[in-house]
Amino acid sequence: MAALSGARRIVVKIGSALLVDRATGRLNARWLASLADDVAMLRARGADVVLVSSGSIALGRAELGLGTGALALEQSQAAAAVGQIVLAAAYGKVLGDHGITVAQVLVTLEDSADRRRYLNSRATLEQLLSLGVVPIVNENDTVATDEIRYGDNDRLAAQVAVTVGADRLVLLSDVDGLYTANPQQDPAARRFDRVARITPEIEAMAGDAGSGLSKGGMKTKILAAKTATAAGCAMVITLGSPLNPLKTLEDGAPATMFDAIGDPRTARKGWIGAMKPQGRLVLDAGAATALGQGKSLLPAGVAQVLGAFGRGEPVELVAPDGRVLGHGLTRYTAAEARAIAGHRSTEIEEILGYPGRAALVHRDDMAMLTLIEEGKVEI
Repeated sequence: MAALSGARRIVVKIGSALLVDRATGRLNARWLASLADDVAMLRARGADVVLVSSGSIALGRAELGLGTGALALEQSQAAAAVGQIVLAAAYGKVLGDHGITVAQVLVTLEDSADRRRYLNSRATLEQLLSLGVVPIVNENDTVATDEIRYGDNDRLAAQVAVTVGADRLVLLSDVDGLYTANPQQDPAARRFDRVARITPEIEAMAGDAGSGLSKGGMKTKILAAKTATAAGCAMVITLGSPLNPLKTLEDGAPATMFDAIGDPRTARKGWIGAMKPQGRLVLDAGAATALGQGKSLLPAGVAQVLGAFGRGEPVELVAPDGRVLGHGLTRYTAAEARAIAGHRSTEIEEILGYPGRAALVHRDDMAMLTLIEEGKVEI
């Protein structure tokens, strides 16, 4: 199965059970080095790679000698603080051996629920990827409590895939795909090679049991698949324990592929186009022409700002004659947009008192519309 062929941007989720040796609680260094070989292979052929990695608590508790029993919240958070350093250093070493720079990105559920934090996370990840960096994303267990937790890295990985516009999400798991029943309990259970659509029957097949070091079971993987595929990202579940697990997948290892609904760019543009605008940006003729050529909207091209909106909220993009050209997510509040409208991007810092982004609405956050009432989106 060519599960990764043609993928432009790939998110890989790695669970604690793969990274940490169960007997010693220490890093499974040989396996991690083989994963680094796979990442280098993908990067060499031009693909962006993001790793969503568990393991900080498991590694930290070993460093602190906390044993194998249940940990209190403050012990888990202390273990995470220590383990994050161990984990980041390990990734830095194995990928650094291939000349690849890594970055640690720690997030919580609040970071995707809050629009401002979501946009900041997205901008940071996009910048890292544009610089050839491999981000290592993990839940920020040092500060996250139940009300702001994802709770499992399957769903976190799906959210990261949506955030960066990935076209492939790979869950390296302790099972080689989705089965009609639990294969450890039912010898007649059959694995699905491909799932075209997640039906209620498919959801009902997912159990809740996870492995000893991980929290996610098949149910969380199905939830992750629903999130990813709806955003145009195909998802693969495959066995992660073999060395070089991504190459093994490419070479035809058993797996289940969940088909994407459309592609990431079309899904995002459609989402933006369907949002209810909170304000209007009336453009001059030059800016209207530039938008038709696929360019971003700069402050200099805005003649008038109408409405009250916050950063990251949708606005209508309006031609001088009143025609609605499209929708976009603004990078400034209404008050800020009014202050910088008509000015060059180089003047933003002087006007606002702090450096801002050059584009008021970036082309990646813009959907040009032919007929809004019919929902026709021009990409």
